[in-house]
Amino acid sequence: MQTAISMTYRLPCDCGKVMLIARGAPAARAICHCHACRDLYGSIVLAATAWPAEQVERSGNDAVLEYQHPTLQMRRISCRHCGEIVHGINRLGYLIIPNARFTKHHHGVMPKELMPAMHLFYESRVFDIDDPLPKYLQGWDGERYN
Repeated sequence: MQTAISMTYRLPCDCGKVMLIARGAPAARAICHCHACRDLYGSIVLAATAWPAEQVERSGNDAVLEYQHPTLQMRRISCRHCGEIVHGINRLGYLIIPNARFTKHHHGVMPKELMPAMHLFYESRVFDIDDPLPKYLQGWDGERYN
């Protein structure tokens, strides 16, 4: 069995014009409740993985549409043909790949090695989530919720 370090994930957009290939293990696996992700991704919570840029290869750049958030250091990358969000880029330069992209390409199942390991910005949550994951009020180096 392969370890997370040797894994390769091929993630084409809906029309196949933009391809992401992520290799290895992400830097973080989280469920984010922050206002910024809500604004950028249009979702109440965002389950995603954060990847160092050097671990992700993107092809089809001529089909990429990039949106820079007007007030935050965050960008959203989508396909200009099918409209699918391919990934985001956070203020630290990590590529943020929504978990929905992984489940779509793994028969509706999230790969076990990419499952969320924590909640971030839980103090900004819209609703409570009852699970055993640690819940950080802000970032993972800060205070925890109960």
